[in-house]
Amino acid sequence: MKLISSTLIIFLMLLNFACKPRAQEKDTFNPSFSTYKTDSTGSAAPVIKNEIFYGLLTPVEICAIFNRLGVPHDYTNLNPISNRDKYLSSSKAALNAGIYGVDFGYIKMLGVGQEMIDYMVTIREMSNKLGIPDKYLTDPIKRIQGDMSDPDTIMALMNNAFNKMEDHLRISGRESTAGLMVTGGWVEALYIATQMVYDPAKPDPEVVQKIAEQKYTLTSLLSYMKNYYDDPVVLFYTKKLKFLKNYFDTFDIYFKKGDLEIDNTRKIFRSSGSEMTVTVETLNKIRDYVKELRTEMVTP
Repeated sequence: MKLISSTLIIFLMLLNFACKPRAQEKDTFNPSFSTYKTDSTGSAAPVIKNEIFYGLLTPVEICAIFNRLGVPHDYTNLNPISNRDKYLSSSKAALNAGIYGVDFGYIKMLGVGQEMIDYMVTIREMSNKLGIPDKYLTDPIKRIQGDMSDPDTIMALMNNAFNKMEDHLRISGRESTAGLMVTGGWVEALYIATQMVYDPAKPDPEVVQKIAEQKYTLTSLLSYMKNYYDDPVVLFYTKKLKFLKNYFDTFDIYFKKGDLEIDNTRKIFRSSGSEMTVTVETLNKIRDYVKELRTEMVTP
C-alpha cells in the first residue's frame, strides 16, 4: 500500500468542509450529528453516496484537499522552516518531513510563491537527512521555480516526489521510517483541523463529522505501525496514538443497513450518510491531545 501517496489525501478530505459557508449559529449545541440526506420532493433520483477515506494519506495527497478549503491564513500554526536544521535524528526528520509536507499543502492552497519554495527546500533537507536521493525533490523545485503558474503541475510533481521517497524507503527496508512520515502528516492535518477550523464554542456539525471520521484512518495507521514495534520510536508513537484512540473509541459512527459499500482497493467507504453522537468534551480532549502530540513532534 502506498503510504506516502496515502497521506496528503487525508488532510484534503479532513479539511474538505472549510470552504463551505457556515450555517447560522444556534444558541444551543446538540452533540448528536446526522449526515443522512432526506428527499423532501419525493424524487426517485438515486441518492448520491459520499466517500470516506479510511486508508493512510500522505503529505502531498492532503494538498489536494487544501485546494477546496477556505482555511484562515494563519502561519503561526505551521511548523516554521527555521526548525529544519534542529532535527538531527532520522526519526525527527521523518516525522517532520510529513509535517512539512502538510504545511506545504497549506501554503500552496494560499498561492504564496517564495514560501512554497522554502517549504519544498525544507522537505528536501528532511529527505536528505533520511538518505533519500536529492534528485527526487531538486528536479521538482527547479521546474516549479521556472513556472509557478500551474497549481495542478505543482501538486503532481510533489505527489510524484513523495511516492519516490516512499519507494526508496521501502526498497531500503525502512518502511518504519515511511510510517513515521505518514504519522507526522496525519497528526499535522488533524492539528490544523482542530486548531483552525473546529470551534469548541459553536461546533459546526460538518466539521465535527470530518474530525470524527479520522477514527477509521487512525485504526489503519495503528494496524500498519504494529508491524514495526522493533523500532523504539515507532513503539513510542504507537503508544501515543493508542492513547488518542481511546477518545475516538468513546463514540460510534452508524450506517444504515444496506447503505454502506466498502472499496478495499481504494480504501474508501461509500454511504449516503452516517449518524454519530459525540460530545464537545470528547472533541476538546482530541483537540488538546493532538496539540500536545504535535508539539512533541516538532520540538527538536
